Amino acid sequence: MKIPFYKYQGTGNDFVMIDNRKQLLSKNNTKIIKMLCDRKFGIGGDGLILLENPDIDGDDFKMVYFNADGNESSMCGNGGRCLVAFAKFLGIIENAATFTAIDGPHKATISDHQVSLQMQNVAEIKQLGNSAFLDTGSPHHIIFTKNVADLDVKKEGAVIRYSDEYVANGGTNVNFVDMQEDNTFLVRTYERGVEDETLSCGTGVTAVALAAHASGKANKNTVKLIVPGGELSVSFSKENETYTNVWLTGPAEQVFKGEIVCQA
Repeated sequence: MKIPFYKYQGTGNDFVMIDNRKQLLSKNNTKIIKMLCDRKFGIGGDGLILLENPDIDGDDFKMVYFNADGNESSMCGNGGRCLVAFAKFLGIIENAATFTAIDGPHKATISDHQVSLQMQNVAEIKQLGNSAFLDTGSPHHIIFTKNVADLDVKKEGAVIRYSDEYVANGGTNVNFVDMQEDNTFLVRTYERGVEDETLSCGTGVTAVALAAHASGKANKNTVKLIVPGGELSVSFSKENETYTNVWLTGPAEQVFKGEIVCQA
C-alpha cells in the first residue's frame, strides 16, 4: 500500500500530513501510524495529522491528530496551524479557515507562512505556588524557574508526567519557563505521547502565556514565547476570570512531500 504524504513543521514541531478525504489511511491502524512517525523506520514526526471531510456544516475540513506513539490525542496547536497551511496548499481554503478538532471548533487565518489559530477559552487555572496547571485543548503543567536552557527536560518532565498526581488521568505535558524580559518567556516542553522534549508545543506556549498573565508575570495581552524551534506569540482577552479570544500565531511551512510504502 502506497500512501502519499506531506511533511510540515511549525517552529520545529514536525508532523506527517495526509489528505485523508478519500480514507486512504484507517484511523484504527495504530501500528502503521506509529511507524509513519518513527524517525528510523518511517518518515519521522512529533505526530501525524489527517485532513478529512468536515462533519459540521460550514466547516472547511476536520482535523484528526495522533501522537507519535500512534494513539489519537488531544489538541495540538502547532499541528492545527500546520494543517491550515496544508489546507491552503490543497486549495481547500484561501486566507481563512474554520475547522473542528477533538477539542471543538477553531478559526484560523493565514498570510504568507504565518498562521494564527484561535484556541479554546480557558476558565480555570490552578495556581500551585511557582507552578500552574491548565487545559488549553491539552493538559499542561507549568513550572516557572531559572536556567531552563540547562535543564534535562526529558528526565525532569517525565517525573511530573508520570507522577501520581497526573498519571491516573493519562498524564500531562510539562513546560519549563524562564522569564527573559517583560512579556517574553523562554519555554521548553516535555510532551506526553512523544515522551521526550519537542522543539515547540503550541498548546504549551498558549498555556504558558495565560498562566504568566494570571500570575502577574506578564502584564500585556500579547505574550512572546521563545522555544528551541523559533518564536511564537499568544494574544488574548480576559472577561471576568475567563480568557477568551485566544490566538496562537507563528510560522508553518511545508518541508517535503513523498510516498511511503506501508505493509497492511
